[in-house]
Amino acid sequence: MCQRQARVAGERYAWGMMKLYNYFRSSASFRVRIALNLKGLEFEYIPVHIARGEHRTGPYSAISADMLVPLLEDEGERLSQSMAIIEYLDETCPEPALLPHDPVGRAHVRALAQSIACEIHPLNNLRVLKYLVKELKLDDEAKNAWYRHWVRDGMLAFERQLAQHPGGRFCYGDTPTMADCCLVPQIFNGRRFDCDFSGLPRTMAAFEACMELDAFQRAQPSQAPDAEA
Repeated sequence: MCQRQARVAGERYAWGMMKLYNYFRSSASFRVRIALNLKGLEFEYIPVHIARGEHRTGPYSAISADMLVPLLEDEGERLSQSMAIIEYLDETCPEPALLPHDPVGRAHVRALAQSIACEIHPLNNLRVLKYLVKELKLDDEAKNAWYRHWVRDGMLAFERQLAQHPGGRFCYGDTPTMADCCLVPQIFNGRRFDCDFSGLPRTMAAFEACMELDAFQRAQPSQAPDAEA
């Protein structure tokens, strides 16, 4: 049982529903939406349009220290950084678990998740792509080549990591983990840029297994209230 479910009703009512400040196309926001759905947790979706700079101006900049998304508000606390938020959700609502119960398993899943969140995503997030165009004067073709290179390089490494672990339907075993929460948004974004995902059998098998689940389907960008074409 979730710790929040075990609390007295009056206390939960006083705090209200969790709020997730996010942007439909943000990979980091997508990760957290998946985790919330897998946990079966309700949340209020609050859009922050980062492509228009809403994260750096107005009300949001006053509550977000790093002026990034996502930001989770829960019980009077504001939590940033998607990986920290997912671990918070796993600690306060342990089932279904997004990290294995054994230390070695947790380390492996964290390593897989961080391979995407720390190695691939930072090189290709919106801030970096805008800098390449505005400051370094790269044209769209060169910018997209940058994106595809780092996604392909990182996903090849991810596939090698998967090959070192026991088989399973998902990235690590037969239930979704934090690694899957990171993988799916990366594939979605990569497809927008026509990245090459060939020769990644375990990676793509895990992705397809994830997309069979309602939690992943409901979290995808096209289902978000602020979705755009």
